This record gives sequence, structure tokens and C-alpha cells, in this order.
Amino acid sequence: MLVWFNIVRIWRKNNRCRSSPISHNPSCRHQISSSSSHSHLSFSYFLSTSISPIHIFFSFEAMGVSNNITAILNFVALLASIPIIGAGIWLASKPDNECIHYFRWPVVILGFLILLVSLAGFVGAYWNRQGLLALYLFCMAVLIALLLILLVFAFIVTRPDGSYSVPSTGYREYRLDGFSAWLRDHVTNSGNWGKIRTCLADSDVCAKLTQNYITSDQFFAAHISPLQSGCCKPPTVCGYNYVNPTFWLNPANPMGDPDCLLWNNDQSVLCYNCNSCRAGLLGNLRKEWRKANVVLIVAVVVLIWVYLIACSAFKNAQTEDLFRRYKQGWV
Repeated sequence: MLVWFNIVRIWRKNNRCRSSPISHNPSCRHQISSSSSHSHLSFSYFLSTSISPIHIFFSFEAMGVSNNITAILNFVALLASIPIIGAGIWLASKPDNECIHYFRWPVVILGFLILLVSLAGFVGAYWNRQGLLALYLFCMAVLIALLLILLVFAFIVTRPDGSYSVPSTGYREYRLDGFSAWLRDHVTNSGNWGKIRTCLADSDVCAKLTQNYITSDQFFAAHISPLQSGCCKPPTVCGYNYVNPTFWLNPANPMGDPDCLLWNNDQSVLCYNCNSCRAGLLGNLRKEWRKANVVLIVAVVVLIWVYLIACSAFKNAQTEDLFRRYKQGWV
């Protein structure tokens, strides 16, 4: 900051001396005569001002240290993009996200973009490339803003919880109207559900239940996923008798829920047409995005911290460039 202040002060004083005749401003005579052999501000005059060599030395040292720290922190940001990519791949690999295509890749794409931008910031800080630093600052600001928007949006739409407990069981069941209107309208509406239902029926979500649980005691004590709870069995209120996790007979209360009449023991049908299956899908999405949000929040905090220090490094790089131009007589 001291270097910047003195450079600006010297530049203004020099311009005043150039624009004023010698007779009008006698204080400039010495300066103009000493610089007559050079059309620009000489380095000897620059050193004769109040900027001492000690100030210059420590200013350059501070600039170098700041840029090195920023390079290291950008390397940290580059590493921070790896958990973001990992969280995106984890989300994309889940059966429910495999069936909802536009939920699969936003986090992965953001993670790769942050990786590339962090690499540009690392190169710009380490080799003091102002152009790369400027590009890095702009792109990183945009990516951080997008990531924050995604986090806030995901938090808002996944906040409502449509689950309710079922007595004497280890799992929970789900009501469709307990979830956010946006999720209901964009995920489980009639236009999208046909493709999602077919995708779920072709997956092994329900087949895993028959492999893992044999007796009714094992099944009722299990902590099955929301998707399995909603799509692979009838609602408990229907009073069906357990045969195996995906085969149920003789409902005691078939009018207890509209989904009771939609249940079918055909393994390609089951309860995929039920509202409970739609609710289970939203329950799965909510559970998975809540877990991913923890990773994303930590990554955003690290990225913001790195970004603020990168702004300081960019200002230092500009000051260093201006100082070098004065030193070489370019201004």
C-alpha cells in the first residue's frame, strides 16, 4: 500500500512539472534538468523520493509471498474440486438419479469447471500472469455464485420431509404432498413419470430386497431406502400379508389408501404406479442431496476463502507491474 501511494504521488508531481514552465514553477528546475537526457521519470529520481530501498525490498517480498500463498491456495482449491466431482458422480450413480437425467450432471460439470479455473489461478499466481489471474477471478466468481445458487435451491426444495413413521418397523413411509411443490411438479408429474417408472422397473432396486431379506421379521426390522419403501411394497395401512419383500397377499384394509388397489405382485408393476412410489423417489432425492450438500458447503467455504486471497494477489500483481514500468521509464 505504501509503494502504491508513493508511486501515484510521484506520478502526479512529475506531470505537474512537465506541464508547467520552469519560470512558473522553480521547484521543478532540478527535476527537469536531471531528467533532460531521458524523456521519462528516471529511476534515480524515483529513488530520491521518500520511498526507501527498505520499503521497496519488503514490498517486493510481500508481493512474492502473497502470490506464492495464492498459488498454494489455488492448488488447495483444485483439490477441493475433487470432492465436488466425487459428490456429483456419487449422486449420478444412484438409481433414482439415473432415471432423472437433469439431476445427474450439474454438480459434476461445476466440479470440472472449478478444477480448470483453479488450475488457471494456480498458474497465474505462481508465474505472476495478470491475464490468467483476471480470468481466474472472473470465472471463479461466476462459479462460486452458481454453486451458492445451487446450494440454496437444493436446500429450499429438499427442506420439506414427507416421511412418517410406521409402528413396529425399521423403515418409514412417505406421502407425496409432504414434499415441495417444485419437486412434485418437475419430477413426479404425469409427463415425466412414465419414463421414470419404466427406468425404475428395469433397475434392481426391488430385486435387492428379495436377496437381502427372507423372513418377515428381517424385513420389518430393516432400514430400507425411501425408494424401496414406496415402490417395492404396498402401504402398511392396506394390511397385506407378507410372503416376501415384493410379494404380498390378501389385504385386510384395501380401502385404507388409494395405492392399495394399485399394488400388483407382477415384478414389473409392483407399486410403480402408486403415489407412494413417487413420494419414495422424492424421499431418496432429498436424502442424497442433503448428504451431498455437506460436501458442497465445505467446498464453497474453501473456494470463497481462496478467492478473497486471490483478489489480494491480483492487486499486488498490478502494483508490481506499475512499479516495474516506473523503474524502467515506460511511464
